Amino acid sequence: MPSVAVKLYSVFFKFLLKHRLQNRIQTQFEDGNPFGITSRPEESVAPANPSFGGDGVATKDIHIDTLTSLSVRIFIPESCLARSEPRAQKFNSKSSDSSTGSGSGSDRSDRNSEDLRPRRNSYGAAGSAKAAAGVAAEGRFSLGGIGEAETKENGVYRGYAPGAAGRKLPILLQFHGGGFVSGSNDSVANDFFCRRIAKICDVIVIAVGYRLAPENRYPAAFEDGWKVLNWLGKQAILADCSKSMGKPPPRGGGHGGGAGSGDPKRSDLRRHIVDTFGSSMVEPWLAAHADPSRCVLLGVSCGANIADYVTRKAVEAGTLLDPIKVVAQVLMYPFFIGSVPTHSEIKLANSYFYDKAMCILAWKLFLPEDEFSLDHPAANPLIPGREPPFKSMPPTLTIVAEHDWMRDRAIAYSEELRKVNIDAPVLEYKDAVHEFATLDMLLKTPQAQACAEDIAIWVKKYISIRGHEFSY
Repeated sequence: MPSVAVKLYSVFFKFLLKHRLQNRIQTQFEDGNPFGITSRPEESVAPANPSFGGDGVATKDIHIDTLTSLSVRIFIPESCLARSEPRAQKFNSKSSDSSTGSGSGSDRSDRNSEDLRPRRNSYGAAGSAKAAAGVAAEGRFSLGGIGEAETKENGVYRGYAPGAAGRKLPILLQFHGGGFVSGSNDSVANDFFCRRIAKICDVIVIAVGYRLAPENRYPAAFEDGWKVLNWLGKQAILADCSKSMGKPPPRGGGHGGGAGSGDPKRSDLRRHIVDTFGSSMVEPWLAAHADPSRCVLLGVSCGANIADYVTRKAVEAGTLLDPIKVVAQVLMYPFFIGSVPTHSEIKLANSYFYDKAMCILAWKLFLPEDEFSLDHPAANPLIPGREPPFKSMPPTLTIVAEHDWMRDRAIAYSEELRKVNIDAPVLEYKDAVHEFATLDMLLKTPQAQACAEDIAIWVKKYISIRGHEFSY
């Protein structure tokens, strides 16, 4: 059972949440204003820090849509500064340095000694639950190292600026929770969780600040998620264009005996295009370090509904989304519901933090009044006739909590995926509650840490460039 502290905090949390939901139901909001909001005044916000601090993760906020409040926060780990060659030598070289080997071994033993992973059940997992999670710690770059900006005159710090050397990292698109009506991508809790995922999974995390309800009802949040994925694709294309246009023309190549290489007008035009078309539009962190061919979607609570929608849209788009490739998705205690209650919805209807009655209020705030139904495609993934078919979906990891009334429907969705041979394991955490790995009070518990490590183990099967040496 959850601790007494969790139970007391749950009572206080539910009281505040119910009060806020009822106030928003009674408040009249302006219709037809698409700009919207992405956070609430009561949210504690963590400021962005574009330099690698003590935890080795730099962050940056970007407003990507001039017509709406849609924004993203980028989390980039310091491991992007390391060259790929030394790490490859650690795994492939037959004669490695003895000191490096001993350091790597001690690193693994330290991680194993700190691993207090609680017991949890898994369904449909492919392979073993063990993984090679221990990797030799990369040396921390000091100020002024490769690609890192220095402190300039007058104490102005410009943050991390990518240099020539660096690694390409997978992209993890993250959607926060909050019942569609609260939460934000820059909240203290979400910032902490994304930093943890960026470090453990060794990925660039892009946390989406989608528009909240009831100011912007369905499908605003879902369209924002799809818009961010398309923005990532455009960023990848712009980065390639900028890179190719920035290269000098080949000497003596083509017709004209190499006249192009010495033409100052062409050189000036090329530089002008790069400066105006590339530099102003290309996000430098993503251009230097993001690998669009390895993209994972992760959703928390209602964010899992958005992630599943965006994944379906990506499957339908197919090659039109190139060079973006969605290789997997992670659904953390998804916000699924339906008109026919499941066993857990009956037994755990008054469970911790988010009970069923308050979640129905959230759905009433999110869905348009003339579309409200617990079997709405946004709410129930198991309604017949949904497109695309289950067999077209990518590998899907589902995480559920023992004391969460939404767990049975999430497990049923995963079972439908496994019926068509999709890798769709379910991890059920004992004595856990809804948002046990992302709620501010529970972020530093052993279960929250273990959950992040479990996600990393599974995700690395699909984002590792060396193949599927990470088994699950």
